[in-house]
Amino acid sequence: MKRLNHKLQLVLIFFLSGIGYMVSCTHDNSFPPPAATTGVKYTPGTAVFLPGNMTVGNVAEWKLDKVHSNCMWQTNYMGAAGLLTGRFNQFGMHDVTTAKMINYATVGQPLIDSSWAFYEGDDSKTYFNGYVQINTSNTGEPGRDAGCNVAGMGTVAIVAGTQNLTATNLAKLRTTKITFDPSTGDYLVALDLTWQGKLASPVTKNIPGKLKFIKRATITGAAPYDVFGLQLSFQFNCRDFGITSTSIGDKIEIECNMNFNNK
Repeated sequence: MKRLNHKLQLVLIFFLSGIGYMVSCTHDNSFPPPAATTGVKYTPGTAVFLPGNMTVGNVAEWKLDKVHSNCMWQTNYMGAAGLLTGRFNQFGMHDVTTAKMINYATVGQPLIDSSWAFYEGDDSKTYFNGYVQINTSNTGEPGRDAGCNVAGMGTVAIVAGTQNLTATNLAKLRTTKITFDPSTGDYLVALDLTWQGKLASPVTKNIPGKLKFIKRATITGAAPYDVFGLQLSFQFNCRDFGITSTSIGDKIEIECNMNFNNK
């Protein structure tokens, strides 16, 4: 009887071990459970910011503070853990129509940064248009910026004293929908990204993004003024735009930090 009990115990242990193994394998190959929510619900405020004619000294008209703004990118280097990073030196917030996609003989902003509006509590009225000049990508390595980056992205070299807003050198962004997210206090954004890259003509892809609003604050001093900020982040697949370089990953991550003032 003892020998029989011993055998039954071994069979039972083996059976339970098998079940444990199968459960552990199933767990390893399943998606992790969703993160617990805090239950906090955010409510948007009522702030409204508009560019108007961007008249200097008009405190009701908000101006893009390009000097204190940036548009940054990053991607994996050859699919490895290391990152390639950089920024675009020239960018703006304007709806660049086909007629405006030309070269401008200026070193400053070629177009007024007025194609946007932000209503903190009314998603339907908030929108923005933006652009970057691809050949102004700045990694901090001049040889790469003027060499493989130009060829790899299908653009042309910088011409001194010229702002190049032609089709081969322009990536444009336009919001199609903005929705306040009460669980985070940020905004979910649908974007149209238009870029030619290494294709024969520009293509447009709709992509999701996230927008964070940095609330209004006052900068004190001899002549106080107010500021606010918008931080947009999104990612896209560069292969959709004909980029074939194996030195970079498929996914390009973009972060745009736009600061505004009413000086």
